[in-house]
Amino acid sequence: MTTMVLAAGDEFVAPGVKDFFLPPIFGEVTKPMALLVLSIIIIGAFFIAATRNLKLVPGKFQFAAESVYDLGRNSIAREQIGAKDFKPFVPLILTVFTFILVNNLFGLIPIVQFPTMSHIGFPLAVSVLVIYPVYHFVGFKRHGFVGYLKHQTMPPGAPWYVLILLIPIEFFQKFVLNPLTLAIRVFAAMFAGHLLLLVFTLAGEYLLFSGGITVIVAPIAFAFAIALTFLEALIMVLQAYIFALLSANYIGAALAEEH
Repeated sequence: MTTMVLAAGDEFVAPGVKDFFLPPIFGEVTKPMALLVLSIIIIGAFFIAATRNLKLVPGKFQFAAESVYDLGRNSIAREQIGAKDFKPFVPLILTVFTFILVNNLFGLIPIVQFPTMSHIGFPLAVSVLVIYPVYHFVGFKRHGFVGYLKHQTMPPGAPWYVLILLIPIEFFQKFVLNPLTLAIRVFAAMFAGHLLLLVFTLAGEYLLFSGGITVIVAPIAFAFAIALTFLEALIMVLQAYIFALLSANYIGAALAEEH
């Protein structure tokens, strides 16, 4: 366990991986599990409430919902999948974006203060069990089994001696690496960001109450914690956007006529 000695006889026990494994709330249900369910309720309630009484001139609530929908529909799905094929995938991309976003933002909400996606199992489930089957299914459906494998692993114009090396590399990337990196990217960002916030917040608290000369250093730790909170908020939004963007990109690449 990593420790930092701040004063004679006193030790600050730095937060670590152990702080991400929370005890069950009741039965086998943990806080991350409960937050996952809560995020679904929040997203569903938000869009239901925003679309119950649609107006030609939207209010603030309707405008917020339309902005989120426009981002998922036009800025992500349409741009990455293409105008011809994107419409059936808009619900999926919008759901993925809002789901990752809300679960990330839980890390900044007082009392809750835990980004669900800092548990690798959750983003991995979305990537491997949802996005991965969808983009390969639509690819096989459009190009056929052999045609899709060729489409994904054999760039047109590549000489045969290059393909000997290129085919296994492309296969590994498209069928093994892509879903893993999609999940690891958001997990690593949420894990590292939450850990940094814990370090500076708990260190500031320790310095403040430990007595002695270290008290004057406490405001610096708290200042770093505040600055990191704003940075983490930006990263949370960006990671949700990137996750949805890459998901749409994979679908678009599977449907594309060219490699």
